[in-house]
Amino acid sequence: MTGTDLILENIASFISLEPREKDLFVSLLKPGLIPKKKVTLQTGEICRYSTFVTRGCLRGYSYDKNGMEHVLNFAPKGWWIADMYSLISQKPGMLNIEALEETEVLKLSKNNQELLYREVPKFERFFRIIIEKSLVASQQRVLDNLSLTAEERYTKFCDKYPSLTEYIPLKQVASYIGVTPEFFSKMRNNLLKKK
Repeated sequence: MTGTDLILENIASFISLEPREKDLFVSLLKPGLIPKKKVTLQTGEICRYSTFVTRGCLRGYSYDKNGMEHVLNFAPKGWWIADMYSLISQKPGMLNIEALEETEVLKLSKNNQELLYREVPKFERFFRIIIEKSLVASQQRVLDNLSLTAEERYTKFCDKYPSLTEYIPLKQVASYIGVTPEFFSKMRNNLLKKK
């Protein structure tokens, strides 16, 4: 399956497109190859693209005032990623986006997204659904961090990102679930002993 097929399949799960609408959408995409460890967006920059991953994995993260890294999300194959605040407001963002491995992407610029809204109004529905899902996931993540144990948060991580658990560095998983790498290592070893 090509990257174009994958993104069209992603869209087809929410809206139905005519052939000419598919052609217009595909013509507005910018393909890219991001080398491993390359940061494609940094804190303070304006996010100008929604990025769809066709191969590989991106991660979104930020730093607190003490320089501690906090992983907010991962975008494996078939997922979208952007600094939503910056993309929508067109103000400098707070998110960094980095490739965890060599990653192929299709990028849709903010301007081309607006053009899609005018030319193919059903794309407003598609992106509304994507944004709603992102909002729900963010809210659930905050609630999980307030109410679940680290083990429960790790279990949810494994359920949400099953393809990532084998190759993402453990320190990034620890950051995502909100624990130190040392605590995470001990917790994970205890979980493995229980199995």
